[in-house]
Amino acid sequence: MNALEVRAALALALVYVLRMMGLFMVMPVLAVAAMDYPDYSPLLVGLAIGGYGLTQAALQIPMGMMSDRWGRKPVILLGLCIFAAGSFIAASADSMVMMIAGRILQGAGAIAGAIMALATDVSRETQRAKVMAVIGIAIGFSFYLAVLVGPLIAQNWGLSGVFGVTGVLAICCMPLVKWVVPDVSISASGDTLPHVSEIKSLFVSPQLWRLNISVMALHMMITLLFVQLPITLTQFDMTLESHWTIYLPVLAVSIIGLIVLMGISRGQTPKSVVITAAALMMTAFLMLNMQDHHMWVVFAAVILFFTGFNYLEASLPALVSTIAPAGQKGSAMGIYASFQFFGAFLGGVLSGVVTDIWTPKTAYLAGAIGACVWMVILFGLKEVMKLKRLSMQVSFDKVDPAVLETELHKLEGVHEVVASREESAVYLKITKAFDTSAARALLAKYA
Repeated sequence: MNALEVRAALALALVYVLRMMGLFMVMPVLAVAAMDYPDYSPLLVGLAIGGYGLTQAALQIPMGMMSDRWGRKPVILLGLCIFAAGSFIAASADSMVMMIAGRILQGAGAIAGAIMALATDVSRETQRAKVMAVIGIAIGFSFYLAVLVGPLIAQNWGLSGVFGVTGVLAICCMPLVKWVVPDVSISASGDTLPHVSEIKSLFVSPQLWRLNISVMALHMMITLLFVQLPITLTQFDMTLESHWTIYLPVLAVSIIGLIVLMGISRGQTPKSVVITAAALMMTAFLMLNMQDHHMWVVFAAVILFFTGFNYLEASLPALVSTIAPAGQKGSAMGIYASFQFFGAFLGGVLSGVVTDIWTPKTAYLAGAIGACVWMVILFGLKEVMKLKRLSMQVSFDKVDPAVLETELHKLEGVHEVVASREESAVYLKITKAFDTSAARALLAKYA
């Protein structure tokens, strides 16, 4: 990467870290800290933890498309302002209902798609994967850091302090976006942002809907876990500020488990390993449901859960990217992200309703049943060939898109190609045998 790409990648990664930390910090503390509110109830706790997911799911695709029309930075800055406003409303809340309103407003700052599109705009084709990898690592890091730091902030400044810090972090992101990330023209976005015309066909794709349901189930379970787990830990006489002593070793051991699963996968994402990861999460919920005040059972269960969660969180987007048609990855990922955030909302509601009607342990059982149904769905997933994606700018003044598609299909290693006159671009799915220089030479004939 050149200096401009390094600067952009680090700045956007930091924006993601600060923003996602704000969303995640509240998860390990809210279930316990919210007991101080006069209108506390398990259902309202579930809505407070998962509420942001409802507006994130609804606005993820529209805000991504808005960034194509208004520009990336204005939409990202608008989203950060909305997110900060929601954070400060939640920080000043004196009731659960007010806090939930703040959380829902936080979710309305749905800028994930616009950030990824901006990362595409500021990077060359050959370096784009590296830029995305830096941002991906930052997202994972933000989750781990938030789980550890959230309880400590809550101990010193309470739940309002967690939300207040979240709002300040969002404000700190704004100068990074405005002045540190380079200003560039908007590039072709078919593999980055969603297009309305493609939504319907991708929504019913036999393989993609299974992955969409999978990420919904995945985030339903992580939300359900964090509605219940902090309360479970307090039953072992653990104060909120000491919960990090459980989370830190759990996350460390689960990363080792992730490495093992990645090694078994050997760079691919085989269906058997995906199902195994889901089975680990189901087993974890069963153990949490059946544990009879044994700390070692809780500890082992959470390790199993995060081993499966970490693997699927990293692997499912790669499967979506591989399966989505050329030039339609942006639409496929937009639908995927909407299901992901809706899963967070669903997990909060499910946990709250089940706990209200039955018991917290029953919520763990509901998670296990959900994982079992999910595994049945995963059995219909097909093994896929690992392909890379490439987009190239081209002028169609001298060539018809259909003719160019035919010519590119003749090149070795081309699995799929779509030419878009509207975006002045061609989108390809390719194997390792593909020769980029041969494709550039072909496009140069029509320049």
